[in-house]
Amino acid sequence: MKNYDIAAYVWPSYTGKEKRARQFWEKGIGEWQSVLSAEPRAEGKLLPRKPIWGTVDEADPKVMEFQIKEALRHGVNVFIYDWYWYDRRPFLEQCLDEGFLGAANNEDMKFYLMWANHDAGYLWDKRHPDLDETIWFGSQSRDEFDRICRRVIDMYFTRPNYYKIDSCPVFMIYEMSNLVRGLGGIEQTREALEHFRSLTKQAGFPDLHLQAVIMSEKAVDVSVVDSKYNGSSKDMVRLLGFDSVSHYQFVHITDCNRSYPEILDDVKKEWQRIRSDYGVPYYPHVTIGWDNNPRFNSLTLPIMKDNTPYNFRKGLEAAKEYSDSYNNVPLITINSWNEWTEMSYLEPDDVYGYGYLEAVRDVFG
Repeated sequence: MKNYDIAAYVWPSYTGKEKRARQFWEKGIGEWQSVLSAEPRAEGKLLPRKPIWGTVDEADPKVMEFQIKEALRHGVNVFIYDWYWYDRRPFLEQCLDEGFLGAANNEDMKFYLMWANHDAGYLWDKRHPDLDETIWFGSQSRDEFDRICRRVIDMYFTRPNYYKIDSCPVFMIYEMSNLVRGLGGIEQTREALEHFRSLTKQAGFPDLHLQAVIMSEKAVDVSVVDSKYNGSSKDMVRLLGFDSVSHYQFVHITDCNRSYPEILDDVKKEWQRIRSDYGVPYYPHVTIGWDNNPRFNSLTLPIMKDNTPYNFRKGLEAAKEYSDSYNNVPLITINSWNEWTEMSYLEPDDVYGYGYLEAVRDVFG
């Protein structure tokens, strides 16, 4: 059987070890606080669901040793860690540094970073989720960007289990607009990324593999810093020299206030458009669900419907078919390992049990 790289995003908020996180989750258990307080918002909704493994501290190496074993047993062999840099220092690194990398079996599993360079506001604070204020900016100056590059090369790229494509460490960037905004324009951003490549080569790698998260085609706005460009996502990928693209969530592609099979039809069409338009490999993405009501105190839409393990399996089968048809590297991304407050997770719950993980195992072995 062919081997696939099944990469699940990890939201590293399920720990109380990050002191700065207490301004959002004051009880000191990270975003488990929001999960535990979730209540049904509409008739027939399945909220709240309960994690079978409990509200564990995912910065505990023993916890992660177990989760790595379970992930591998079901065919998930790569974790993509959401990685943050706010106010001149990292945020929520403990789940990766202490939990995953501290686990005795961590080298059995690959990992790489997605720099979640979006602004941080009050979305994470259930007391004020609608307060439209920025706490930390995700955009970074060139000096800060260079610090980030050196840190990820030294601390992560050099790990033997850091995920690579053609021996080049993969680094994913979430928000191209914020990247360009912080660095001051397209030309400045391209220069900064080239410097990142040169630093990676100096560390002994053949190159850096830059991967972009793409959203809707017009989601990139660079007009504030660079009036010469009013481009779309595909233009930015080309101008900035990204090597590949993927998605983070189906909600970035289409209307998710519908049934999963309807959503999947639109998603498959979008995969083909990207393959035709972008000029770089697209690694197919499969989302499990979308419902971020655990973060709110009143009903919020969209809510994905019929996202059963059976229908999720159909998404995996479509991604496998796409990968087999078009990609040399069999990488498939999944949202996610543990996005409990967005109701999109592989970790087992009291409704479907291990159903989502078993779907991965059944499709990919």
